Order: sequence, then C-alpha cells, then structure tokens
Amino acid sequence: MAQQYRTERDALGEVLVLADAPWGAQTQRSLNNFRIGHDRMPEAVLCALVEIKRAAAQVNHALAPERLTEEKRAALTEVCDEILNRFDMDLFPLSVYQTGSGTQTNMNVNEVVCRRVNEKAGKALCHPNDDVNMSQSSNDVFPAAMHVAARTVLGKDVLPALDGLREALDALIPQNEEKIKCGRTHLQDATPVRFSQEIYGWLGMLDTDKRNIEASLPGLELLALGGTAVGTGLNCPEGFDTAVAAELAARTGIPFRTHPNKFQALTGRSELSFAHGALKALASDLMKIANDIRFLASGPRTGYGEIRIPENEPGSSIMPGKVNPTQCEALCMVAVQVLADDVAVNLAASQGNFELNVYAPVLIQNFLRSAELLSDAMRSFTGHCVRGIEAIPEQMEEDMERSLMLVTALSPEIGYARAAEIAHLAYAENLTLKEACLRLGYLDVARFDALVRPERMAGPTVDAIRKQNLKNEKGN
Repeated sequence: MAQQYRTERDALGEVLVLADAPWGAQTQRSLNNFRIGHDRMPEAVLCALVEIKRAAAQVNHALAPERLTEEKRAALTEVCDEILNRFDMDLFPLSVYQTGSGTQTNMNVNEVVCRRVNEKAGKALCHPNDDVNMSQSSNDVFPAAMHVAARTVLGKDVLPALDGLREALDALIPQNEEKIKCGRTHLQDATPVRFSQEIYGWLGMLDTDKRNIEASLPGLELLALGGTAVGTGLNCPEGFDTAVAAELAARTGIPFRTHPNKFQALTGRSELSFAHGALKALASDLMKIANDIRFLASGPRTGYGEIRIPENEPGSSIMPGKVNPTQCEALCMVAVQVLADDVAVNLAASQGNFELNVYAPVLIQNFLRSAELLSDAMRSFTGHCVRGIEAIPEQMEEDMERSLMLVTALSPEIGYARAAEIAHLAYAENLTLKEACLRLGYLDVARFDALVRPERMAGPTVDAIRKQNLKNEKGN
C-alpha cells in the first residue's frame, strides 16, 4: 500500500510528512537532512524539555494571560503530563547529530506538544512557536534541559548507585579486621596490612568521589531560561526566568534557580564539564578497585588467590570449570568508555563561539551515557561481586609469612643496612628471615619473634582509626 502524506508548512515553505506522524515541518526537515548514525536524543533530555514546556506554560499564563490564555495553559499542561506519564520515544525520532544548538529537537518537542493539544481540542488552539515556545529560544531552552537532565540523573541514579557500592564495601570491613595480609607496592611485596584497611582505602576513594559529584550539583541547578537568543532576554517578560526556575524546582524537588549570567549560560559549558570530571574521577577509582579485586581473586591456584568472588557464569568455551572475574572486567570497560566520553565532553564544552555553544547535543549525549553506564555498572558490580567477596585467610597468612618485607620491623633495632642484608641473604639462599637473621647473628630467636609481629606491624583496625578520626574532629 502507498504511504499517505500530509503537507506541513514552516518559514521555508511546504514539507511532506507522513499522515499519521505526530510532528510537523521542522521535525521532518531534520529527519530528511540528518540521516547520521543511530544515536537519538537521550530520553532524559526530551523529558527535561517537556518539563520546561509545562513550566513555561504555567509562568507565561501567570505573566501574560492575555497572550497565553487559561484554555491554552490547561491544554498545554495536560498534554505535557500525558507525554511524561506515558513517554514514547517514537514521538522524538531526531538524531543527536543535528544542529549544534539542539534547535531541531526543541522544535520537535514544540510540534509534538502543539499537535496533540490541537488534536484534543479539535481546533487550531496553539502554535508551536507562538505558544509552546513562548518566552523561549532553543538557545536557552536546550542548555536548561541539559542541566535539568544532568542534575536529575546524578541525583536519581549515580549517587544512589554509588551509595549502594559504598555500603557493600563498608559491610566487609568488620569481617576482615583481623585478617592480616601482605601489602604490595609497585606490584612487589610490602609490609603487612589488614584486609579491612585495604577495603577502607577503596571506601575512602568512593567517599571522595561522592563529595566531588555533590560539589558539582549546584552548578547544574543554574538554568539558562530567560536568556532567549543571545542572553539579553529579548521577547521574554520580566520575572520569567526566576518564575520558571521556581516552577521546575517545585515539580522536581531539585533547587533549580535562574543563572545570574545568561550570556555565560548560553555559551559556556563549564558546569557540565566540571560535573563530568567528577564522573571521570569516579570511573578511574572504580577501575582501580575492580583491578585490585580481580588480582586478589586471581588463580585459583596460580594467582594471588587471597579472596573469592562469586562464580556467576562459566568463563570459557573450551576450558571446563574456568570462571572469570567478569563483573570486574565489565566495570573496567565502563570506566574506559567514561574516560573516552570525557574527551568528547571537554572538546564540546570548548566550542562556545561568541554567544552560543554549538556542540550541545553531543556533549549531553556523552554526559548522560557516562552517568547511565556508571550507575548500571556500580549496581551490577555491587550485587554480583562485592557482596559476595570472601577472604581466604590461609592464603593471606602464607603469603604474608613468606614476605621478605617483614624485615622492616627490624630496622629500628639493627639498622637499615643490616636488615637489608638479612633480606638479601634470605632471598638468595631461600631461607626464612628468621634463619637468615640467626645465621648472621644479629638477633636471637626471642628478640626476632618479639619484633616481627605482623598484627602489630599492620597498625590499628579500621574501627580504631575511625574512632580516632571522630575524636580528632570533635577536638577541632
């Protein structure tokens, strides 16, 4: 059957659109002109745009009821709620690789909302530019939608997933306070460490990452709305910027507020770049933690083999019984992608030519991809790996007792040079440290045993460290 078309019009003339398509001329022009890849505008951005249209309708009616009547306000609000409650990506088919301002996606939303309003009203009640886009420009709407989307996903997805991982690691600490193992620096043996202390180091990294992400949130709560085309606020009524930010804040529970410098808000992307930098730091730390865990779990007979991690699936199509650290590998691959996304985010953020940044869609696509991947990967890593970590104390003890770096405890008594001599002799002739020390005659058995006490060398438990830190904080 031949497809049926209708004719839509915009400022450039007539455009053929599929008869049942929910959009208008400008959306169709973008579909025709930008057949580039398969990446579509992220759902989070589209939801943010619809929220902005809803908020704008409320504020425009309050500020200029003679222009945006109660009938229009009610109709626009109803349709925006309808779209948000039953979100359908088929309404918004445009590629990320379009105009760098996101204008065509803004118009896609305007046209979809307007067409649905008119369909429900049974008449031409609203116009996509004059009513849905009233007091707005793509140049302030799209940057605002980027901030709304980024701030929402950080608060709703990334931080809760990060908290879940932190809590799972924290739960491992009390179980491992008395498990002493060989420390390692430069991939070489080092002095003893409690396994709980090693985990505490991972936890501290994630605590820092959380603070970094939280530090980026206030910048994302600043909205460009009210700047319109170039930051001057042309065609925008006084008070629109603060009122629409307050409306969005009330709707979302996020303290959005108007950006004090609309010229910066339209052309600068430092808030997003800064926030993604925090995601990049998180990705780097997650890769380090995942690598530590998979190395400690390596083996099971020819690796470190100091911990067990859950066996989630067979690891080889040819080697029976093989199980691999797949959650660690998946998390590391996510980290690689986030580090690559950071390059795109920062390059895009640098392209603020005069009054407008024109790499907005690709910037927010990479930002949101990083946030989604990190959220999903942390939840997966927490549930399928971290919660099932078990220490193998026998292997830890064996490795620790064979470590030549226990000799460090002798340095204060016999000096660095003699302690080094003991270590070199033990290594060269495959002796224990005690055997080498006795052969050289530097200490007797009783004194050696009194000095080489791994549990003492490992220092205080994490619980003791935390209590001391709390005491120090209260003292300050």
